[in-house]
Amino acid sequence: MTHSSFANESPALSPRDNERLEYLGDAVLQLVTAEHLYEHKPGAAEGELTQTRSAMVNTNTLAQLAEQLDLGSYLYLGKGIAKGGGRNLKSLLANAFEALLGAIFLDAGYDAAYHYYLNLYRTLPVPAQDENFKGRLQQVAQERFGQTPFYDSEGARVGNRREYTSVVFAGPEPLGTGHGATKQEAEQDAARAALDALLPGGAVKTISAPAKKAPRPRTRRAPRPKAEAAVSTENGDRNPTPPEVVAPVWTPEPEPVASEPTRSRQFGESVD
Repeated sequence: MTHSSFANESPALSPRDNERLEYLGDAVLQLVTAEHLYEHKPGAAEGELTQTRSAMVNTNTLAQLAEQLDLGSYLYLGKGIAKGGGRNLKSLLANAFEALLGAIFLDAGYDAAYHYYLNLYRTLPVPAQDENFKGRLQQVAQERFGQTPFYDSEGARVGNRREYTSVVFAGPEPLGTGHGATKQEAEQDAARAALDALLPGGAVKTISAPAKKAPRPRTRRAPRPKAEAAVSTENGDRNPTPPEVVAPVWTPEPEPVASEPTRSRQFGESVD
């Protein structure tokens, strides 16, 4: 597996990189997953098929497959990328797996590439899901910090391709850092790293609604003695004082005021 950075630094050792194979492998991978889902999900709509395929071919999934094959140790990298931990960079591992699948397609055909990918995919410890890490992080950040997370993303040229790095914040301190071949992939990777740090079970932990408290058992109260029973007053207030101890209060009666004569309302008239 020859990265473009190695081919540029050592053209005598490797005049070509694996980017053409990567391009071919990406197309093969899209067709393999599309055919597999079309055959095994006959009742699924187009949106569901697209969502599931995205989960099966995203950078995290392909990087997991590459790690199972230990493709990182077979990568020829430039000195700078190798020193910077390029063998463990998910985007590079995903690209290497696509190049491998492209080579299998050229050597053995579509059926071989189809079964190779699916058999390897089924060995993943956690089935791939369409994880919306950014959406889940937004929920967690709003619950914990009371604000929406924001991302600081920038791209850098690595060989002949562009790599993106994203840092997510929900305040002054960074929550996680991610990398990817696109800005969206880098932000999703940063959100996943933040969830790994914030949640006890990591990003794969399902966020569920808070559990409802069990209702307290209701007990029957003993009847209160009649002497202590509360008495309702005319205005509806509860008055704990027995009525016999309340002294009557004399108030002068208001003098009668002559009222104006009223007229009968005709049908259809409104009343002010």
